Amino acid sequence: MATSHFTKFLDEATVPDFDTDCPLSPDCLYGLYVSWCFLHGMIPQPDVTFRAAMHRAGVDVHDSRLRMVGPAAADYILSSYPAAA
Repeated sequence: MATSHFTKFLDEATVPDFDTDCPLSPDCLYGLYVSWCFLHGMIPQPDVTFRAAMHRAGVDVHDSRLRMVGPAAADYILSSYPAAA
């Protein structure tokens, strides 16, 4: 069975961080997904579709216990905070 692009996103742009006191918020997780899509030349799915896919993948978007990593993380941070560039 083919891996969904949502699963690929989770594998490439996030890592579990069970000890964090500040997990990614739903908006930050979606923003990271949008950055990941743009870097891969894909059109991001709407937020409601993304949240449903995260639920199916076992990710609670309100308490994800995930940390962002990789090129999508850098793109998201620089896009969100241009003064940091």
